[in-house]
Parts: sequence; C-alpha cells; structure tokens
Amino acid sequence: MFAFYDPVQATHEPEHFLVAGTRRPSPEASARIALLQKGATAAGCVFERPSDKGMDPLRHVHTEAYLSFLKTIHDRWRQIDGAGSEVIPNIHPISREDSYPVSPVGQAGFHQADTACPIGANTYAAAYGSAQTALAAAESTARNGAPCYALCRPPGHHACRDRAGGFCYLNNSAIAADHLTRKGWRVAILDIDVHHGNGTQDIFYERADVLTVSLHTDPNAFYPFFRGHAHETGCGAGQGSNLNLPLPRGTEIRGYRPALETALQTIADFGAQMLIVALGLDTHISDPFRGMALQTRDFTELAHTISELGVAMVIVQEGGYVSDDLSTNLTAFLKGLT
Repeated sequence: MFAFYDPVQATHEPEHFLVAGTRRPSPEASARIALLQKGATAAGCVFERPSDKGMDPLRHVHTEAYLSFLKTIHDRWRQIDGAGSEVIPNIHPISREDSYPVSPVGQAGFHQADTACPIGANTYAAAYGSAQTALAAAESTARNGAPCYALCRPPGHHACRDRAGGFCYLNNSAIAADHLTRKGWRVAILDIDVHHGNGTQDIFYERADVLTVSLHTDPNAFYPFFRGHAHETGCGAGQGSNLNLPLPRGTEIRGYRPALETALQTIADFGAQMLIVALGLDTHISDPFRGMALQTRDFTELAHTISELGVAMVIVQEGGYVSDDLSTNLTAFLKGLT
C-alpha cells in the first residue's frame, strides 16, 4: 500500500496539556510517529515523502488571517516580556463577530480554541508538512485508485477555518477533500476518531458538495462538547450534508456496528466516488482517552466493512495516542483494507 510522511512533522513537540486545571505532558507527542510507522510498515506500506503542493489548497480551506497567524505568532509571542516557550491562550472572544485585536495575546485567544493546541517554534512547519502529506495521499489514490495512507501528525480534524484546537492546526482531511472536490471528485469524509471532528464539520457545514459523517463518543460529556450532536445536520446549501452519530462512552463493537452501517448507507446514498477516512485509533480500549472500548481485531472488521462500499479511499491519520497497542491497531486496520 502507498503511504506518505514528511520528517518535518516530528519537529513539533508540544510541552503542555491542561486537564481539569492540571498541567500534564501532551499526549500528542512525536513518539506517536514511530509507532504508526511500525504499524503501517507491518501492513505492507511503503513510505514516500510528499511533494509540496503549495499554499493554495490550504487557502481554499483556511482563512488568510489564520494562516498568517500560524506562520508568525510564535516569533511575535516570544517578543512579549516574560512570555512562555509556547503560545497558549488565556482569553477568548465571546463570538466570532468580536473585534480582531493586534495584540498577539488577543490573536492567540481568537485563533486557538483551547489549551490543547500550544504553538511552538516548529508547529507551523510540522502542520504544513502534515497537510502536504494528506494532499499527496489524495492525489495518489485519485491517480491509481488504490487506498493510500497519510501519516498525518499533528492531526487535523479539530482545526476550523480560522481556529486551532485539540492538538490540530490545519485540517488535513478537509484540505484533501476540498482538493479532490475541485478536481471533480464527489467526496465524503467518514470520521471514526473517538472525538467528533468539529473542525471538519465547521468547514463544510454550509456546503453541499462534500458529505461529512462522524462516529464518536457523545459530546454531552466528552470533548469537544459544543459540536457533534445528532441534531447538527448542516445549514443553508449544506442542509442534510452532515451526519453525526454520537455513541455512549465505553461503546464496544456490538454497539458500533449499527452506527457504522447507517454511516455507510448515507455515504452510498450520497453517491461518493472518493472516501476520506479520518482514522482515529483512539477508539481502542487501551487508548489514554478511554472514550470507547474497541479491540484490535475490531479495526480489521471496520476496515473490511468500509471497503465494501467499493469506492476509492484515502486514509488520513487523526487520533490514537501512545499505548502498547497503537502499532498493532493500525496494522489491523490497514490489513482489513487489503
């Protein structure tokens, strides 16, 4: 199986993660990369470095103000007397219609949704490389029809048009989907991360040309809390183009299967020619977030079931954090595709 990864993605090493007021090491560590590479290689993947498709695919998804912020904020932040080593917001606007400040502190609050997306010296370069990885995988599948795996790290599905959040800075799955749509493909995104892809939903919520479907732990009591509920179905031109299937915390494969069947029927009815699978391996029972309780063998079943749609497929890595099972879970999924 074809696979892509850019070594620059390893240069982003977030230090802090705030949980219930307690500062902890970030679980979105670069150590994930070696584990994911190991799992993909065991499934027969051969990695290539992506070519650079430039800024235009990013500009089609994210605002110019946000992209400029990501590029420049760390240098500006470090000029503040007493500033920490990472850009972490401490104030947020009440709404997106509030005034846009000049201050880097105010801009951090405007463009960073939470404390789980600190920006360091290498964050933008890593996020850019991650987005290019997704684009390379999308073009590979479009070219030859075979499934392709994009080892995207940092992940992307919590990144909105103009906001980072939840370890995510550029929305890799959305960038790939938009790029393929502009080339004439009818694209659906199936997000199977344990967390709802609120950024992906935000980007396509008023569009009818991309279907977004997400299976995730019920956000009533789980991140991202404010998005991912069943009543969110799109608006305007996008009405009916978003499907959320929230599941109870601790869901096992028996409870997951009916939701997946609903998701796949919706994708088939949409007439998708290309499927972006936003792959979260954090639904596994041993993942640090403990949102669901899937077993390693279940990932093979999920992949096989998804493959039965019979459409071209791009696998974009989202969550799945350091655990003894991360490599084998990815191997199980990718082997299920083949």
